[in-house]
Amino acid sequence: MALYAIGDLHLSFGSDKPMDIFGPRWDGYVEKLRRGFERLGAEDCCVICGDLSWAMSLEGAREDFLFIDSLPGRKIILKGNHDYWWSTASKAMKMFEAWGIGTIEILHNNCCSYGDAAVCGTRGWFYEEETGSQHDRKIMLREIGRLETSLKAAGERDKYVFLHYPPKYGDYECPEILELLSRYSAKLCCTGHIHGPGLRRIFEGRLGQTEFKTVSGDYVDFIPQKILD
Repeated sequence: MALYAIGDLHLSFGSDKPMDIFGPRWDGYVEKLRRGFERLGAEDCCVICGDLSWAMSLEGAREDFLFIDSLPGRKIILKGNHDYWWSTASKAMKMFEAWGIGTIEILHNNCCSYGDAAVCGTRGWFYEEETGSQHDRKIMLREIGRLETSLKAAGERDKYVFLHYPPKYGDYECPEILELLSRYSAKLCCTGHIHGPGLRRIFEGRLGQTEFKTVSGDYVDFIPQKILD
C-alpha cells in the first residue's frame, strides 16, 4: 500500500479544451496519465490536487470522472481554481454513486484516512494584503478555515497536507497557511496550480517541520509521485 499525489489533470473528454496548445509537455498527456498510473495497485491511493476537469458542470465532467475512476487505486480529490463543475461535495458524491464510480473520495471540510496517517487539505488561494481585493480576502479566510477544520479532524495522527495553491511561491507567502502547517506539525505539503515558466519559481524543500513538494501534472510528467509507503 502506498500514497501518491499529482495535480492538474485538466481533463476535457466532454469539452473542447486541448492542453497541447500550452506546450510540448502536454502532448499526449492523457496517455501519459494512463501510463503514469500503472505504477499504482488496487490497494494504493492517489491524492489529486485540484483542476481535474475543464467541464462547466458536474454532468459535463462525467466522462472525465469515469476516466479517473478507471485508473488504478483509490483517488482522493480536492477543488482547484478551474474546477467550474464543482457545486457541493455531497452532490458530487451522489452523482459518483449514480454513475457507478466507487474509487473517488472528496477532501473538503474533512480529512481522509490513509492507514494511520491523515490526508488533510483544501484549495487554498493567492492573496496579498497590499494588492488583493476584499473578495479575494474573503476567499482566503474561508480557505484558511477549511484547512484548519481538516487539520483538527486529523486528531493526533501524522498529517499530510494537499493544496491546490502553493502557500509559498517566488516572493509570495501566505503566513496564515504556513502558520497552520507549523502549528499542526504537518509532515508534508503537496501543491499544484503552477505550470510552464512559472515552475521556475516554485518552492520545494523543508520549512520548519514541513516538506514542500510540487506535483503539477506537467511538472512531474503526469506520473503520480510516491509520498508514503
